[in-house]
Amino acid sequence: MIVKGFKFGMLLQFAVGPMCLLVFQTSASYGLLTGLSLVLSIALVDALFIALSGFGVAALINKKRIKVLVKITGAALLILFGADIIAGAFHVTLLPSLQLFSDISTEHIFLKGILLTASNPLTILFWSGVFTTQVIENNYNRVKLFFFGTGCVLSTLTFLSFIALLAMFLRSFFNDAILQILNICVGVMLLFFAVRLLLKKTEPPTNAANAVTKNK
Repeated sequence: MIVKGFKFGMLLQFAVGPMCLLVFQTSASYGLLTGLSLVLSIALVDALFIALSGFGVAALINKKRIKVLVKITGAALLILFGADIIAGAFHVTLLPSLQLFSDISTEHIFLKGILLTASNPLTILFWSGVFTTQVIENNYNRVKLFFFGTGCVLSTLTFLSFIALLAMFLRSFFNDAILQILNICVGVMLLFFAVRLLLKKTEPPTNAANAVTKNK
């Protein structure tokens, strides 16, 4: 079951999203240890979302009013961090409240990773749909779902750790201009996903397995 979950999770990882690019940018700019700290924070939030989906929290979040509130909050976080990353590429501090992340350390990056990954809690709906599908199609019980989810989390750790390692080996080829462009790209992608999150329909999905897409 772990292997099946790992294979499924790896398929999701190839849909490269802003967090994947952020891991690459972080490792290239600040080193492997800082990049791996970000990877760990992403995997922990993924594990939390998978656990919450198993406990049925998705049913609560899927209520229209709560879903709208969750979307607005998540999009606001993405916009805030995206704009700050773009401004930071030009050595500008966007908001005094974000100075927490101006002093780069593994602790600060870890917290930033948690906040950014958690900014799209609608991912719980995705995992709820995945688990529902597995139960219906493969007759999985809770134990099998646990190991399937464990495999999915391991795929996140494996893939993003590889991205961090790749960035470390390539960092010697990056000059300040390339890193600046990379920072801007990360910020733009966060803004893009914020807008896309806001534009998602808020009606309860008729098929949970197909209603939400996961972006890593």
